[in-house]
Amino acid sequence: MSIPAAGSSWFQRFLLPGFAMKAVIIGGGYATGRELAEYFLPSGPWGGLAGMVLAMLLWSVIAATTFAYARLAGALDYRAFFADLLGPAWIAFEIAYILFVVLILAVFGASAGAIGAAMFGWPSFVGAVLLAVAILATVSLGNSAVEGVFKYVSFLLYGVYALFLILSMFNFGDRIAAGFATPAPWTGWASGGLTYASYNIIGAVVILPVLRHLTSTRDAITAGLIAGPLAMAPAILFFVCMVAFYPGIGAETLPSDFLLRQLNAPVFHWLFQLMIFAALLESGAGAVHAINERVAGVLRRRRGIELSPRARAAIAGGLLLVCMFVAERVGLIALIASGYRLLAYMFLAVFVLPLMTIGLARLIRRRSATPREVAA
Repeated sequence: MSIPAAGSSWFQRFLLPGFAMKAVIIGGGYATGRELAEYFLPSGPWGGLAGMVLAMLLWSVIAATTFAYARLAGALDYRAFFADLLGPAWIAFEIAYILFVVLILAVFGASAGAIGAAMFGWPSFVGAVLLAVAILATVSLGNSAVEGVFKYVSFLLYGVYALFLILSMFNFGDRIAAGFATPAPWTGWASGGLTYASYNIIGAVVILPVLRHLTSTRDAITAGLIAGPLAMAPAILFFVCMVAFYPGIGAETLPSDFLLRQLNAPVFHWLFQLMIFAALLESGAGAVHAINERVAGVLRRRRGIELSPRARAAIAGGLLLVCMFVAERVGLIALIASGYRLLAYMFLAVFVLPLMTIGLARLIRRRSATPREVAA
């Protein structure tokens, strides 16, 4: 029997987990269109959409299983989750996750630097430093601040993407229609969707701290199923706009900036770039906060103390220094093209396969033993 979390709202139970997962996923490559160009555009307009729908469905199923298993295990940080799922082999996930954080924060730094250079002509490191300071300030304040960023940035993000689609349809809707009408091979749509889903589904584990609001296993499954569409909806809207300039837009470092120049709407251009920066902030904050919560969980269990804001800031600062250096040295396109496929294989091996075999079997046994859990 589950005990309702005190004060949990409908938003916190059903929408916040999806908003948080979207926050981790959207990042530099998704928000700027670079990941969409890398994994979906080569399959053509319709093949790309098919790959995105496949990724969305995989996210929903795996997120629902992850949330339900986290509730079964009483795990609100990734170390506790994998210690229960993998036993002593949990360290394999830790290694993969640290590599993931270094890579994505480097991508975020490269994206922020590219935005600053495109908008203001700044050296690339300036945008990266501004992003690092914003992430540092957010994560040092703990759960409430991070959840607030997830919530309010999400409202901004969905609104801006919807407006982006409307403006694109008004300005070059004929080109979008022509793009979808042009015959193109669907080559690689399934592998693109599977790869994209595999390295991004880590977002379902990164956001475990927000699951403290769930009141039942039914809540967990519902929130997980909703999370897939919430995370993918902005990407689908953006991809539709990109089709107007298929296939040439695939070579752009910042497809978003290319499309914004075609719209020739200066005020919206600024608004969209502000939204991307906010998306980078929520993604980076989510990834770093997961590490802080992992450390905080160990401190609570072993010493009975909380991780201080100063310690949270110190951990975040160390990570960000390393990652921003990588971003400056490697660049956005190379980071996305070379690093993410390797991570996809790693997370399939240490997260998805164990969860959907060992974890799912444990869930089914537990549900069979207690078939009538009381929901809130």
